Amino acid sequence: MVMASELDSAEYKRLQRAVKRGEVVKLRRGVYAEPTALFNTMIDVERMVPGGVVCLYNAWAYHQLCTTVPPAFCIAIDEKRKLKISAELPITLYYWKKENLDFGIEQREISGHSVRITDLERSVCDAAKYRNKIGLDIFAEVLRTYLRKDGRSLGRLMEYAKKLRVEKVLKNYIEIAIE
Repeated sequence: MVMASELDSAEYKRLQRAVKRGEVVKLRRGVYAEPTALFNTMIDVERMVPGGVVCLYNAWAYHQLCTTVPPAFCIAIDEKRKLKISAELPITLYYWKKENLDFGIEQREISGHSVRITDLERSVCDAAKYRNKIGLDIFAEVLRTYLRKDGRSLGRLMEYAKKLRVEKVLKNYIEIAIE
């Protein structure tokens, strides 16, 4: 992590350019970190929650869509599954329908662990779906950041949005963001 107050003028300008390029994430005013540093504490999700999928805040951080530090490891599992997790572990479970666990999931290597995580477009759709729980400010940041990213797929985004029944909401917000 870097504290802006510790930098001289030239270093601060380099830091600002790195933020614009997505190489560094602004955590809060004056505090910056490399995106990979947010995952240096990644747990072995498959061992803790077999079949679980990293989602929401952690997926947004991984895809560099949001500067909010994940409050806990957000893991999605089948809604019919019963699972007890130790209270000491910082894990929040999300119970999703089986068909919602069948798309928009990719296997990644994060901090030495093989992890199933929602892909870029699915992560944006999840932000739209949970917008009232996470806050419109976080949803707006996720969407704005996504729309600026190279390699995004609006077709896949709308396909996922239709499956998750947030297509109309997402279209409205995209229209507002583009104007």
